[in-house]
Amino acid sequence: MLVIPGPVAATCDGMTRRDWLRIGGLSLAGISLADVLRSEAQAKQNGGGGPGFGKAKSVILLYLQGGPSHIDLWDPKDNVPDNVRSVFKEIDTRIPGVKFTEVLPRFAQVNDKVTLIRSMSYTPVGLFNHTAAIYQMLTGYTTDKVSPSGQLEPPSPKDFPHIGCNIAKWKPPEVPMLPFVMMPRPLQESNVINKGGTAGFLGKAYDPYYLFPPGDDNDMNKMDRIKVDDLKIRVELSPERLTRRASLRQLVNESLPELERAVAKYNPDAYYQQALSLIVSGRAREAFDLSKESASLRDRYGRNTFGQSCLLARRLVEAGCRFVEVNWPKVANSDLHSWDHHVGLPDRMKRLSGPMLDAGLATLLEDLDQRGLLSETLVVAVGEFGRSPQRGVSTSGNGNSADGRDHWPYCFTAVIAGAGVKRGFVYGKSDKTASAPLENPVHPCDLLATIYHSVGLDPHMIQYNHLKQPRELVQGNIVWGILS
Repeated sequence: MLVIPGPVAATCDGMTRRDWLRIGGLSLAGISLADVLRSEAQAKQNGGGGPGFGKAKSVILLYLQGGPSHIDLWDPKDNVPDNVRSVFKEIDTRIPGVKFTEVLPRFAQVNDKVTLIRSMSYTPVGLFNHTAAIYQMLTGYTTDKVSPSGQLEPPSPKDFPHIGCNIAKWKPPEVPMLPFVMMPRPLQESNVINKGGTAGFLGKAYDPYYLFPPGDDNDMNKMDRIKVDDLKIRVELSPERLTRRASLRQLVNESLPELERAVAKYNPDAYYQQALSLIVSGRAREAFDLSKESASLRDRYGRNTFGQSCLLARRLVEAGCRFVEVNWPKVANSDLHSWDHHVGLPDRMKRLSGPMLDAGLATLLEDLDQRGLLSETLVVAVGEFGRSPQRGVSTSGNGNSADGRDHWPYCFTAVIAGAGVKRGFVYGKSDKTASAPLENPVHPCDLLATIYHSVGLDPHMIQYNHLKQPRELVQGNIVWGILS
């Protein structure tokens, strides 16, 4: 949390002996926002080119943690056994010959804006474990430690960085704005929280801004209680007074010539001014205010946590945020609107998770397109895997009812749109039962490589981990076939 402390051993201006600008939400280590901005400015971009390169100013990742069933959403199959066929009816979409299920009526009317990748496929370390798969999907690397139960160690400073953290480092915002926001809850399976959701060896300066409003996962109104106190000036501090404090700091620095020379190459005044601008301008704080949107638009997105998070994601990229991740607002290995449909899939998907996804995703695409933002915003919707083609069988050691599906990383679907991605296009093809890719398999690393390329980064550029060892951003191939 960014905080401006009250008077503690203050000067006549109220200046405390502590730094008045600190980070809590962005860093647990007490790193200042000026440090964050300084580190971002040290980033250097490798060259690149080709279709779609650098067309994305921002990325919105709708992370469907839990693993949605591709067969019951956007890759239904007919002429298959009853325990494979979706219980939902097939419907036509805006792409001729492409069918969805009745669960996605609104998205079916806007899928001419997207590319469907129906051939996502991989074998994660930890095989069918949510956390291992999440880590693979979001960092591009496999996990080091998986216990016999499948669970992982907690997040570590040695972890590989989340893709959004890499983008925050190498492509910092061009305006005073938070580079990476994650909401409305952390990534989680059982008691492993936020594995794959940190900056890892990049350091806490590049962690996301975690926007996790109070309330449990079934609280559909939690986004109405957003309080961004870390981006607020205390009531007794006007912008003018805050700026005077910055001037006082400059006078102090000028009286310390040795220190000034020692840090001159970092141009600290410029970074301090950027940090100050983020607070004083109110740009980020304004972006978080959903009350500025019309009631009708908020209704279209859905008056639930996911829908309102999608709307907030649009507001954030509109304000200049580079990367926004909306995590599905229910933990894996849970019930109700979780995508982890081991039991009760027909009811839970039709009544709860399906309508939330349909309204949020469809409206986000429409809204971005109408505002002219889709051409410069990359939108990706994907989970860590799909669900087993056969209902009622165990593929992960979990129990499954006759109307449930187990974990399945061997074939699933990703949705990608905007910023140079082809419209109304289907890439890859699954086999008769959606069990494996029949054409053009796409590994999660390939998807990440394509995202890096879209924001103007060479996915094979080298950075150094905590041991000063060279590591590529990701060891994957750009999916050229979806770019134009």
